[in-house]
Amino acid sequence: MLAPTGRRACGHSVYKSIIWSNVVKRNLLFAATALALALSFSACSQQSTAAEEAASAAEQSAIKAPRYGTWGFDVEGMDRSVRPGEDFFAYASGNWARTTEIPADQSSYGNFRVLRDLSEARVRALVESYPKADPSTDDAAKIATLYRDFMDEAAIEARGDAPLRPLIAELRDAADKDALVRASVANGFGGGLFRLMVADDQRNPDVYTLYLSQSGLGLGDREMYLRDNFAPQRERYLSYVAQLLELAGWESPQAAAAKVLAFETRIAGAHWTRAESRDRDKTYNPVKLSEFEAKAPGFPWATFFDGAGVGDAELAVVRQDTAIPKMAAAFAEADLDTLKAWLAADLVDSMAPLLPERFVTAHYEFREKFMSGQPEPRERWKRGVSFVEGVMGEAIGRDYVALYFPPDAKAKMDELVANVKLAMGARLEALDWMSPETKAEARAKLEGFGLKIGHPEKWRDYGALEVREGDVFGNALRARRFEWDFRRSRLGKPVDKHEWGMTPQTVNAYYNSVKNEIVFPAAILQPPFFDPDADPAVNYGAIGGVIGHEIIHGFDDQGRKSDGKGMLRDWWTAEDAEKFEAQAARLGAQYEAYEFPQLPGMHINGRVSMGENIGDLGGLTIALEAYRRSLGGEPAPVIDGFTGEQRLFLGWAQVWRTLWRDDALRQQLVNGTHSPGHIRAFAPLRNIDAWYDAFDVKEGDRLWIAPEERVRIW
Repeated sequence: MLAPTGRRACGHSVYKSIIWSNVVKRNLLFAATALALALSFSACSQQSTAAEEAASAAEQSAIKAPRYGTWGFDVEGMDRSVRPGEDFFAYASGNWARTTEIPADQSSYGNFRVLRDLSEARVRALVESYPKADPSTDDAAKIATLYRDFMDEAAIEARGDAPLRPLIAELRDAADKDALVRASVANGFGGGLFRLMVADDQRNPDVYTLYLSQSGLGLGDREMYLRDNFAPQRERYLSYVAQLLELAGWESPQAAAAKVLAFETRIAGAHWTRAESRDRDKTYNPVKLSEFEAKAPGFPWATFFDGAGVGDAELAVVRQDTAIPKMAAAFAEADLDTLKAWLAADLVDSMAPLLPERFVTAHYEFREKFMSGQPEPRERWKRGVSFVEGVMGEAIGRDYVALYFPPDAKAKMDELVANVKLAMGARLEALDWMSPETKAEARAKLEGFGLKIGHPEKWRDYGALEVREGDVFGNALRARRFEWDFRRSRLGKPVDKHEWGMTPQTVNAYYNSVKNEIVFPAAILQPPFFDPDADPAVNYGAIGGVIGHEIIHGFDDQGRKSDGKGMLRDWWTAEDAEKFEAQAARLGAQYEAYEFPQLPGMHINGRVSMGENIGDLGGLTIALEAYRRSLGGEPAPVIDGFTGEQRLFLGWAQVWRTLWRDDALRQQLVNGTHSPGHIRAFAPLRNIDAWYDAFDVKEGDRLWIAPEERVRIW
């Protein structure tokens, strides 16, 4: 994964790419990146004119994808008063950082956000261009209905909490814990403690299997409950849970909230750390469904699996195997009223965006304003776009591609990917620390890389999704059930090799370890990441680095555990693995040393971010190699006084320029797998000799690392 999505917390990016269909605890829908049915040709042709006109209008008000100067680089954003070896982020983007303000409805801001704003505006134009029609007729009508109903605040206010009350009543009226889990699972909330997903089997990549993971924490990560420095967050969360329960009509909400927090704190103590949960070997533990009761007594497993519709499955791959029995024991020892309050608070929190303003405001005040420092809520249309994309993202995506993804972009990307792969092959052959045996396996894996660019060739059938006019709350519940029914129906069946894990309008990219493929959605293939008219050096530093980053994910600390066919197996000699891990540990120590003065005591977790940091270092290294090879032995031109390699490194640095609100940065350091963007702008460069040569970085400069201390993996 290239960048945080702002939705689900990232596990290791390589593993994450294969679990995108997981039901995330706080996500509004089962799969926020769900694939959707393509619009029929006739529907597209009927709507294209209106969509194009609306999109054109949206472009006028949206933040444009930047096209800088004559060679694709923002020279005005630099601060040339800063020496590159002292602060390369400031040198490349210091003026931009001084003159840019984070929008009031955002918690961070940078080039990813610029493109996401543009994509969001384009999707809005498309959605608003679809004519009103019976939602049972076609996808366009379903999308239009979903969006219109979300935007109809008056109708939502008039209904009040009526859509929520029956679900709350089911939880409140549960006679025992078995009935409570049954009610929770029936409404798509997964039982609270544990999350089920259906994904490619890592040890048998051609079929789908069932996975079970730890869950149950409203604050997301165990550290938020267990570390002293997060006491303010716990105190505010306690108030928020009480507020949710009060909105649900709960008796004694303050006292109930205290019990909920105590229960979640116990669960947090059982949870694996994020670093432990990244380990693909340790998180592959097949357990027969019939054995769960004996291995993890205290939880109604049969009710849970049957209610989720997977009771006939033979087994589930348990990710955190030692945590599950402790969590089941905590469930067994908790009193029924506490569990009811815990699930009720979770229910209200997850559905708040679809309810009246008092629910929406409570959710925003805690989730966005307090936890991420976001001064203002996002405009309702933006939230509406997120909602419809979560339900039918690729039905929108097909129209998006028709309007915004020119065919020549794919041809140019094919060429760039081929060049970066060749560079990786050359780097691989030249490695002096890897044995011939491991090199042969690595070579086979690289040669087997799949590539997807722009958009799917095969589109999701959403014909069975029921959308009812005037029922935004019910539509969300039906979408959850529809998505889960689709996922579970594939258990034990062959894997769909054509499926994508992101919509075309998503500004991101990913590597899928089980399919051994790299994927680049259409929306990231535009300036400043990719511009066919830009200087090649800038393109290699920007999109070339992105391509390299995703390729390297196949060879990072977790991606290296899959072979060329996507199978989780150890193909490394023990000596080579030891050498790799030693270098990776040194890289992790570099990142953990970075300080954040505005957040005393906070650091990057080198183990959690390891895959992304290796991806950045290796990706930029092979992008540089590819650029050099593209010159064919000829000298690179000097443009505006910058050499080719200077422009490449500057292109990389500006892609990652990011501003953060303090609370959002704290959240990223705790919950994210990516190092903050302003760190990514310079951190990998410190290990690349060519950067020192390009900018005359000397010993004594703040960013200097002695040659013998520089990390060289790929």
